[in-house]
Amino acid sequence: MKKIYFLSILCLFWLFSCKNDEAVVEVAQGSFVNFNINEVPYAKLSTYAFFTGDLKNLTPSSKVLPFEPASSLFTDYALKKRFIWMPAGTKATYVAGNKILEFPVGTVLIKNFYYNTIQPGNTTKIIETRLMIKKSSGWIFAEYLWNDAQTEADLVTGTDFMSGSSQNITFKKENGDIVNIDYRIPSQSECLTCHKLGDDPAPIGLKPQNLNNNYNYPGNIKNQLQKLVDEGYLVSYPANIASTVNYKDTSQPLDIRLRSYLDINCAHCHEQEGHCNYRALRLNFSSTTNLANLGVCVTADEPIDPTIQKIIRPGNHLKSVMNFRLDTEDESVRMPLLGRTIVDDKGVLLLQQWIDSFNQPCN
Repeated sequence: MKKIYFLSILCLFWLFSCKNDEAVVEVAQGSFVNFNINEVPYAKLSTYAFFTGDLKNLTPSSKVLPFEPASSLFTDYALKKRFIWMPAGTKATYVAGNKILEFPVGTVLIKNFYYNTIQPGNTTKIIETRLMIKKSSGWIFAEYLWNDAQTEADLVTGTDFMSGSSQNITFKKENGDIVNIDYRIPSQSECLTCHKLGDDPAPIGLKPQNLNNNYNYPGNIKNQLQKLVDEGYLVSYPANIASTVNYKDTSQPLDIRLRSYLDINCAHCHEQEGHCNYRALRLNFSSTTNLANLGVCVTADEPIDPTIQKIIRPGNHLKSVMNFRLDTEDESVRMPLLGRTIVDDKGVLLLQQWIDSFNQPCN
């Protein structure tokens, strides 16, 4: 006798605020991801069914988990909504607090870049969605550009992905300033410049040190690592992890805030096997307890001029190379090399406050 099964889908909608990006996300239960590792990346973002309902709402399907590192990478003031999905029956494993979780084949990391103050009218526009997909051969990149109607995002391939592109946008900053920029869509090589260890593509933010904090999930607040365990996405993690903080949280110590900022914005290049591993700096959070790794009293590989030679000169940000590089839009000397075209006002102010907060004479 033929059996007919009815699947009753109950959608539960919740709202929560993301700590750094002030994003609002709705979570729906009862929808399922479409994923064939031999066929991805798909030509259309919607094909994955990572999101349910109107695509532009970015309402995650069941088992598509939102996450947020303690501090967020600055990308010309773009806001982000981040999610992770893993195939059923697979789990990540803990390596070390300062190392990316070891993810199983089939893992997809989803990062949506958008603005909610596009002028005129303070409208919301999603510009791009970046995927990192782990195949048996390693991680691959998939870049999707959203259409103006915000109904679909198309895979960028061929010459467009090799060369990258730009979109001109005008948006309002938190302080009320109106800014016009050519927002950069990264090329494949630019993705690899930041997202690599040695010659292999690798994620950046999904280190236990960046996720060992609470997140406002639908219905409850929970530690993000514990949420991964509870959802069957992580085997376990230790109780004591030296963790980063939200660098915008002024209740935290100034040095911890700065080290957290540099970790998420700079450490992926300034670390062993990173793009800038030949330089003196080592800016991952676990290394910057050593002031020399931060550049304090260290002569820069490329001094700005005879009067600005130390990477950080304690007590004087105007004589510090790091401040000069973070506080300029000149692409020939600015840092980070990629990911921004304008200055991160809050990041620069944090650096300046930290440099000027102590006076340690350099020999």
